[in-house]
Amino acid sequence: MPKSVILALDQGTTSSRAILYDAEGRQISSAQRVYPQIYPETGWVEHEPDALFESQLLCAREALHTAGIGPAEVTAIGIANQRETTLVWERATGRPIYPAIVWQDRRTAAECERLRSGGVEPMVTERTGLLLDPYFSATKAAWILDHVPGARRRAERGELAFGTVDTYLVWRLTGGRTHVTDVSNASRTLLFNLSSLDWDDELCTLFRIPREMLPSVVSSSGLIARTDAADLGAEVEICGVAGDQQAATFGQTCFGVGDVKNTYGTGSFLLMNVGDRPTPSRHRLLSTVAWRLGESKTQFAIEGSIFVTGAAVQWLRDGLGIIGTADEVEALAASVLDSGGVTFVPAFVGLGAPYWDPDARGAIMGITRGTGRAHIVRAALEAACFQTRDVVEAMQADSGTTLASLRVDGGMAANNVMLQTQADLLGIPVERPVDCETTALGAAYLAGLGAGVWRSKAELAAGRRIDRVFEPSISSDERNERYSAWQDAVRRCRGRTFASEPDAL
Repeated sequence: MPKSVILALDQGTTSSRAILYDAEGRQISSAQRVYPQIYPETGWVEHEPDALFESQLLCAREALHTAGIGPAEVTAIGIANQRETTLVWERATGRPIYPAIVWQDRRTAAECERLRSGGVEPMVTERTGLLLDPYFSATKAAWILDHVPGARRRAERGELAFGTVDTYLVWRLTGGRTHVTDVSNASRTLLFNLSSLDWDDELCTLFRIPREMLPSVVSSSGLIARTDAADLGAEVEICGVAGDQQAATFGQTCFGVGDVKNTYGTGSFLLMNVGDRPTPSRHRLLSTVAWRLGESKTQFAIEGSIFVTGAAVQWLRDGLGIIGTADEVEALAASVLDSGGVTFVPAFVGLGAPYWDPDARGAIMGITRGTGRAHIVRAALEAACFQTRDVVEAMQADSGTTLASLRVDGGMAANNVMLQTQADLLGIPVERPVDCETTALGAAYLAGLGAGVWRSKAELAAGRRIDRVFEPSISSDERNERYSAWQDAVRRCRGRTFASEPDAL
């Protein structure tokens, strides 16, 4: 039996996962459960809160059972979660007053535009590092308070609690005793000031969020809470919490300034470690908290958020029905030399970084009579790579440095065709780790550091294991020609034009 066991709970957009790790950072067992996506109206995405929690709890129990490990033998729990997804519930009963509004949801686009037209975005960006976009939590929470009868008055009386998914999971796991969020998740709400590292009263007023409903803000690593014994069968310490992309950055051991990772999941998210001071972006990226370990200095990152990458493959399967399973994608893409001139812009919910255009809509262009499903599948993979280059171009312009390599992870990172395409389109090596589930690994690392299983980040970095490095294989002329075609396709999909166009990078 391992001396130390860490239970990582990875609550994602389409599924919940639990993974047990030993003291060497190696997986012992895992479990995963998919839960329903709810689309009440065009552009709306919701989750049933009980489904989130129950699927996560069942995964935890299953992983423990598979490994033959009792809950009392678990040293600590680490939590990584889909970020920005917003919940509001009753403090007295724990009952949510509305379904969880998912980060992909665009229902508050008009409200964001109203605020932007009022000239407040520069102030919001200066304080939070974020942009006015439906992606973030504040306008979602305000929408719930405005549309559930009596909710706003109840929130002002302190009867309701707000939280992102991490907050809700900790609340449920502790039987309602603990209402907290970590600094990384707090920094995604539009309510958190990166200078004071606390909730900002003026922002709460602007977004009409009563401060009484906000959780306490804690570090990402250290003793955060203790679970209720009724859920897992024993009380277990929760010693790590971070938003999924920050957790993945930690799991990739991006501890040095300038280290960059990209996670390919439902969407894709590039984060660059910028050290212990926030770096304002001049090219429509986000400045965000990376993590804080115990009482140490808070670390920051710049981030490019891409809304749809793996979700495009899901749409090819569930929407168009041109593939049966996601496992078919690599072989099908490899069966053709290229996309046959097809360009796929998957702007299903608008475009994220660096465009931030909620009115953009998706398109598949360049179709001919010779186009087959393999070309469309390959174009979907290329779309993930082109969108990544969009963000890399902006990130390099912000930081003044040229990336030497890109660390990658997430479910799509298992696809060799896509990663070779990514290396080709970026012109730099792409590094895939042995364990691509770095979101869960990062949660385990944070919990293990908080519980004393590991002593330092240097110890974690020494254990980093690379599976394969993909080297660029095309000329710069071909790379730039293909990227120019992508940029042209994106222009055709745009819903509106910002004053600062990322195309000028």
